[in-house]
Amino acid sequence: MDSSSSFALLLVGQPNLKARLRLSTFSALEQRISLRYSVPPMKAEETKSYALHHLKLAGRTDALFSDEALGLIHQVSRGLPRAVNNLARAALIATFANKSAIVDEKSPPGNIRS
Repeated sequence: MDSSSSFALLLVGQPNLKARLRLSTFSALEQRISLRYSVPPMKAEETKSYALHHLKLAGRTDALFSDEALGLIHQVSRGLPRAVNNLARAALIATFANKSAIVDEKSPPGNIRS
């Protein structure tokens, strides 16, 4: 039993998990982590592909976002998938409420840029 590790733990979390583990409260745990990997933020083209892929999974192949809107979503979200999801959803809802057919850079204030 002493010659091999009988326990493995996989920690998965949001980007702030790394900072929280550095707190003195978690120092014993942090010292025992032998392998770390962080998924880097998406690049602008990856954000666009990510959004279009999710729309395709939802059954939409038509253009719901202008290229400029996807660029703004990427810029504001800094390429973080959860932020991309939240911004895209808010922009879609606001665009629908505004009776528009496509999310563009002229979407109602505070929807893409907030």
